[in-house]
Amino acid sequence: MEHFTLSPLDYIAFAAYFVGLSAVGYWAGRKEHTGAEEYFLAGKKLPWYVVGGSFIGSNISSEHFIGMIGAACVYGICVSMAEWMNVVTFSLLIWFFIPFLLVSKVFTTPEFLERRFNPALRQLFAIVTIISNVVAFLAAILYGGALAIEQLFGWNLYVAIVVLGVVAGMWAIYGGLSSVAWTDLFMVVVMVFGGAAVTILGLDALAGDDGSLVDGARIMIQRNQANSGLWAEAVATNVRNLSGTDSYNRLSVFQPASHPVVPWTSLLFGIFSVSIWYNVLNQFMIQRVLGAKNIYHARMGIVMAGFMKILLPGIVVVPGLILFAMRPEILLQPWDAVKPAADKGYVSLLQELVPAGLRGLFLAALFGAIQSTVNSVLNSTATVFTLDIYRRLLKPNASDKHLVWVGVVSSVVVLAVAILLGCFIGELGESLFVYIQSLYAFFAPPFAAVFLLGILWRRINAKGATVAVTLGFALGIAMKVYVQFSEAWLGSAPPAWIEPYANQAAVNWAFCMVVCTVVSLLTAPPRPEQVSDEVTVNWRRLNIFANLGAHWYTSVVTWWLIFVLITLGLLATFSGLVFPLQ
Repeated sequence: MEHFTLSPLDYIAFAAYFVGLSAVGYWAGRKEHTGAEEYFLAGKKLPWYVVGGSFIGSNISSEHFIGMIGAACVYGICVSMAEWMNVVTFSLLIWFFIPFLLVSKVFTTPEFLERRFNPALRQLFAIVTIISNVVAFLAAILYGGALAIEQLFGWNLYVAIVVLGVVAGMWAIYGGLSSVAWTDLFMVVVMVFGGAAVTILGLDALAGDDGSLVDGARIMIQRNQANSGLWAEAVATNVRNLSGTDSYNRLSVFQPASHPVVPWTSLLFGIFSVSIWYNVLNQFMIQRVLGAKNIYHARMGIVMAGFMKILLPGIVVVPGLILFAMRPEILLQPWDAVKPAADKGYVSLLQELVPAGLRGLFLAALFGAIQSTVNSVLNSTATVFTLDIYRRLLKPNASDKHLVWVGVVSSVVVLAVAILLGCFIGELGESLFVYIQSLYAFFAPPFAAVFLLGILWRRINAKGATVAVTLGFALGIAMKVYVQFSEAWLGSAPPAWIEPYANQAAVNWAFCMVVCTVVSLLTAPPRPEQVSDEVTVNWRRLNIFANLGAHWYTSVVTWWLIFVLITLGLLATFSGLVFPLQ
């Protein structure tokens, strides 16, 4: 594969990005070493637009620009559900979770779990958070970004992983959450412009010399309907692998229960399991919310993030549809070769479509995607280790200055471990998107179940939560072992519905909900301080409607409703009714 060459303009564009990023990171973090609240929570002074931009910046990374585009090339529009179904979780975050997380004045979500349940659950969640941050986030993100740079510019993969890790992590180590949040906002702007340009160039290429972008979109939709030619043959060749059924609609977000990535059965449960864990309990996402000026800024930040979730498929899913429209032969390969080839879809589009002079912008967008997530994960991992493990177990009387020093050192160690693990991700032979999502589906359900029950129902106690989490992880391991070895050990393949990792997450979440409820009801109620209005919903006087904005045009309610209605409209459009299977 021929590698890109960069023109002087490309070098200038990338250098301008890096200078701008460095200026923002230095300015934001220059005074953040004075105390733990400043370093770990940005002094609780982040405005809504920084909260929202950083929330999205932390979310977008190489798994989107590489893995998600590759998944869209293989499976179609349905992978957009990873973005659009956040409408439910974001709504719960805005209306139910933010008031409690901010009023409780915690630094971390493990600390919140201790206040609601017990110290044991806090420590268990802190350990799981650190492991998942390193394995499911940092290592995979560094590998995905390095893979793109290897293909684009001919760098050695392992050198690229090391360089990305060092460059991406330095501002998180230097300035804490303040540097992370403000540089995230800067990088989101670069990513949106860079990603949108790929989509525009792709549609233009489909339209040809005399066509418009509308013509390109029409051709993209027509070919993804796969009614004729190589596109129909590509879908027919792998239809059983795509859905486990005899037909497949690439333009429907709702897929059968046997679908390996987004089965319809997992949608509702996925919202309350993986999505709640990722957006609410996941420290590297929620930390910028904890650092907001107040509840209003935290809520409006999530509303802004919601609007960006509406737009994200335009830059991380549509390019995958364009790639299929251009190269349906990707799906004519043996199934084992399809996913790795599709993972390189973003790189392939860049090589074919991006003219000299704009490549520096795309390199900056890719670096920005990686850097924003690495920054956020590093900062949150250091926060959890320092406050939930080091201070609590090893040095409870440590000074703020000492805690900041521990945060810096732990960031360096975590980054080194992630770089090492990132060098081995490629040996798994799995789609990057699927690898990351399957890990989410394992870690999320037990904690999401007890967190949701704990906030909404005061009768839930620590024993119920602890037993549910313990048995939930045991069930998760058991299901994976069963799926992997049932045919060899029992002589029969597992049922098709249990093979998708999303369905396993749904089963685990439902199991944990039942266990937590039953054990709680069979044991003593929680102590009064564990169910105060600061950590649970008071259904007699709902304590969730304060700080909504002074005017209708600045109201959280107004903008939240617009966000919800647009999302519902998109789900209806791509429900399979507007673009039916023919």
